[in-house]
Amino acid sequence: MAGHIIAVVGGKGGVGKSVFAANLMLAYLQDCRQKPLMIDADFNSLGDQNIILNLNPARTVCDATKIQGAVDMKALSSIMVSAPSGFHFIGAPRDHNSVRDFDIDGYGKLLKACQSLFPWTVVDCGSAMDVLTMKTFEAATVIFVVTTADLIVINQTKRILAKIQEMLFPAEMVQIVINKYSQSTLITPQMIQKNLARNVFAAIPDDPMTCDAALSKSTPLLVSAPTSAVARGYHELVRKIQQVGLLDQLAKLKRPTGVASKVQAQGGPEQVKMEFGGAASQNASPLRAATGSLDPWTAMKLRIHKGLIDVMDLKKTNTDTNDSKQRAMLRDKTQKAILDLLAQEDTAALMPTRELKAQMVKEVLDEALGLGPLEDLLADDSVSEIMVNSRDQIYIDRAGKNQLSKVTFSSELQMFNVIERIVMPLGRRVDEKTPYVDARLPDGSRVHVIIPPLALRGPTITIRKFPKRRLEAKDYIVKGTATEEIMDFLRLCVEAKLNIVVSGGTGSGKTTLLNVLSNYIPASERIITVEDSAELSLGQEHVVRLETRPKNIEGEGEVSIRELIKNCLRMKPDRIVVGECRAGEALDMLQAMNTGHAGSLTTLHSNNPRECLQRLETLVMMAGLNLPSKAIRETIGSAVNLVIQLSRLSDGSRKITYISEVTGMQGDVITTQDIFLFKQEGLDKKRNIIGRFVPTGFVPKFVEEMEAKGMRISRNLFSPRGSSQATG
Repeated sequence: MAGHIIAVVGGKGGVGKSVFAANLMLAYLQDCRQKPLMIDADFNSLGDQNIILNLNPARTVCDATKIQGAVDMKALSSIMVSAPSGFHFIGAPRDHNSVRDFDIDGYGKLLKACQSLFPWTVVDCGSAMDVLTMKTFEAATVIFVVTTADLIVINQTKRILAKIQEMLFPAEMVQIVINKYSQSTLITPQMIQKNLARNVFAAIPDDPMTCDAALSKSTPLLVSAPTSAVARGYHELVRKIQQVGLLDQLAKLKRPTGVASKVQAQGGPEQVKMEFGGAASQNASPLRAATGSLDPWTAMKLRIHKGLIDVMDLKKTNTDTNDSKQRAMLRDKTQKAILDLLAQEDTAALMPTRELKAQMVKEVLDEALGLGPLEDLLADDSVSEIMVNSRDQIYIDRAGKNQLSKVTFSSELQMFNVIERIVMPLGRRVDEKTPYVDARLPDGSRVHVIIPPLALRGPTITIRKFPKRRLEAKDYIVKGTATEEIMDFLRLCVEAKLNIVVSGGTGSGKTTLLNVLSNYIPASERIITVEDSAELSLGQEHVVRLETRPKNIEGEGEVSIRELIKNCLRMKPDRIVVGECRAGEALDMLQAMNTGHAGSLTTLHSNNPRECLQRLETLVMMAGLNLPSKAIRETIGSAVNLVIQLSRLSDGSRKITYISEVTGMQGDVITTQDIFLFKQEGLDKKRNIIGRFVPTGFVPKFVEEMEAKGMRISRNLFSPRGSSQATG
């Protein structure tokens, strides 16, 4: 029976291609009890397999191509090394001068002989799609393309696949293997399949300690750590190959011939020398083939980014340090490296001015150390929200209105790198098992991420920015969100320890108003804030901030808002401020309001005060205690004193549209009374809403309690004539 040639290639250096090839060969030896052959045909590695396998052959594959007459075991015995464990090995040349003795036709003759001499011949090819690699493909049964969950590597893998397709090799020959794969990695096998448009055949687990220990001993990990997860991964791969009959199926495929000759003819007489590590190859840019379909600017940016990874090892660089000096030093170091790399490029046509060169440096810096194209939007104070619908569609909220921005991501993989940079420092994860996550940026901005398969158009990112300066009451007055009289009234309500619910739709400014109200709390009181994602910024000193914790990778360790509220009741709070009630924690909040923790504040999603109370009732039911509806309403009626309704109007402006008192119960219904309203009266020439804040004439019941505490509050404030104020 004819044996099989297994070609192993990698998109770029560092993917572990050579380690994969060696351990694949050993797994076959151990599982099938047949002696395979390993050929190191990666001439640019200068003999990496010698180190991996701990073998030191005196002769190389170049010598094997010079065999005169029949290529049989006798002829090969003086060239290949037979390892004690049972496999055979033909090494690569260890210097560039030896390449001159390589004979491409003799190499083809060698591979043909190997098919009859060995059941399996694993050939470790390079990452260049050159004459040697193509000659290997012509004889191969299967081509294993090794990649990793990394933007640059996958981009280079596309180059490999495009060249294989161009040379008309059957698509079934190519099998994708993900090396160094971790389940905590953001880029999942499904995403790689989608980006490469090919199925993933297998994934080898990531275990750097085991692999490094094996390399340090010059012992393959299947020998040094046979029970490790990585070793099991290789055995499972070989078993899968056998179980599905992969090699027997692929052996029936018709392969193109003369491909190597075609490549050599395209490259000219120096093709072998250039590709096999000669002087000419030092100036060749292997990325050019991969970026041919991209615009020149993006192609150069990818080349510079790849160069950065090579010279700085950004994967192992701590780019998320909170130390401003370290950040500045890292940025300076990275900028110098980018300038050095640009000096090696021909930039005259693409970047004729200093401004364009500076723009290139900035974009590469942003992608290497920051959040790529989102950096400029995050730095723009006029942008309050960033909404990434897909890699090439990014909307922003500016002055309350949505508009399409000009910036885009170059690829979905670039988006995944940005997502990883956001969530990894927080110990969060987002993958197929957990396809969405809430996080926050160092500046406090709130981030929500959702990825495929839930997001059909690719990863989606939503960033809610918060003002760098803490907003105050005067900002609300200047912007027309409220009047000075209304803000004074709300200050008195907070000081009088009323229980307040801020109600509003998404993006209406609930959290911002909650922050303003919280800063009215006297500095002498102990405040405990409870939030899903810490956003409140209080000016007082006596503040304890609590934040929920999501499940860890094992699905354990979650701490909910309910648990935090229960805990904060044991911390002697004078005030409890809950960022938002979304579920059963509403019951715990109401109980706190009713049991001596007056002056509590929270927010709720709803469209008006009446809906706010109905939603509060629904949330209490989610606590799962099966309380009667009337009991829940009585609890709400006695706990909540004031509902402040915020609305985002059609012109993008935000207004306090209702301030309503909860007056108690009437029968089975919670009763409310509006105190202030915002009345729309039309549009101006710019289609901005014209309106007025109008007192209803109702004097709240709690005013008498305020006056009893010595607070001065004018009854004219509630007069329909006394306090109306026009706004635009």
